[in-house]
Amino acid sequence: MSETDPLLMIPGPTNLPPEVREALGGPGFYHRGELMGRLLERCTAGLRRLMGIGGDALILTSSGTGALEAAVTTFLSPGDRVLAVQAGKFGERLGEIAEVFGAAVTPCVFEPGWPADPDVIRRELAAADSRALLCAHNETSTGVTHPIGEIAAAARDAGAFTIVDCVSCLGGVPVQGDDWGLDAIVAGSQKCLMLPPGLAFVGVRDEAWAAAERATMPGYYFDLRRARESLRRGQTPYTPNTSLIAALAASLDLIEAEGLKSVFARHHAMAEAVRAGMQAAGLELFAREGCRSDTVTAVRAPEGLDTVELVRVVAERNDVLISGGQGELKGTIFRIGHMGLVRFEHIERTLQAVADGLANLGYECNGDEMVWAAAEAAGVGVS
Repeated sequence: MSETDPLLMIPGPTNLPPEVREALGGPGFYHRGELMGRLLERCTAGLRRLMGIGGDALILTSSGTGALEAAVTTFLSPGDRVLAVQAGKFGERLGEIAEVFGAAVTPCVFEPGWPADPDVIRRELAAADSRALLCAHNETSTGVTHPIGEIAAAARDAGAFTIVDCVSCLGGVPVQGDDWGLDAIVAGSQKCLMLPPGLAFVGVRDEAWAAAERATMPGYYFDLRRARESLRRGQTPYTPNTSLIAALAASLDLIEAEGLKSVFARHHAMAEAVRAGMQAAGLELFAREGCRSDTVTAVRAPEGLDTVELVRVVAERNDVLISGGQGELKGTIFRIGHMGLVRFEHIERTLQAVADGLANLGYECNGDEMVWAAAEAAGVGVS
């Protein structure tokens, strides 16, 4: 990452490591050749480790939304009763995809900023006689991480197939697909995996493929059965983004070299730093304590301050990109992503930039105090 680059502290796309940039700039190669076969083998092995599954890890050239559609249409049928956990924008999107393809979707709504309650979900699954459960593990729009292991246990007890959106957390927090009973795990390239947008991934437990044999939703490009069949031959069913797959191998090598425990610990420490810095400025975190995400933090705006303006001012004055709220939260919260290639020096620069932006809009706070609080929370020293 060059010192002259804008600092991306949004919930994706994220900053690119030098090794990833180098891989992206490498020579082109044949997508049906031996090199592609070797890359797919490396990449799928790394993805399976991140997902905690012994089954298939399938790579699609699409956004994460495409992979969500692929999971829905491969494993469900029109008319299937589906419970969709909704506590933010991305939980809503998953339910909308299923509804478009003819599923009978029942929303299970929780207040934004609060975690989904597994006991409520258990009751709703039984009441709706649901065949499937849709849920985001990490709700990007609110900075909440849901207790997906407990939620999946409720689904398993009800005999419901689980499709889980891990787009903004895979590679930043533990995901234990087999142990938790997650049938389909969806992720994207531009978050914790430190790549540009354009690849998406679906991890499928071995036991989950029986559902695909019964499914009748329409699909062609996003049919995961085709992807699975091609992967057996070391290929993808259609022309993939070869440069991004080469870069994915580089990214997974970096994660492997750092070690998963260290990667998760770093994400947690950086999240704690951001949270402490915001609270030192007298700001309120949007997500409730106990469910706060280690990859994105949502912060309530000071009264009378429009976060659309804050995002603009922070970018214009300091070349640091943060995000505002989405939907009904637009203007009232701002979000800081801390996923992928994020070190404390990035947190320090971001906190100083936010303090400057807040001051420019009439809310006084001390950037140095924010940094000191962040450093203490993360257990690092500052100069």
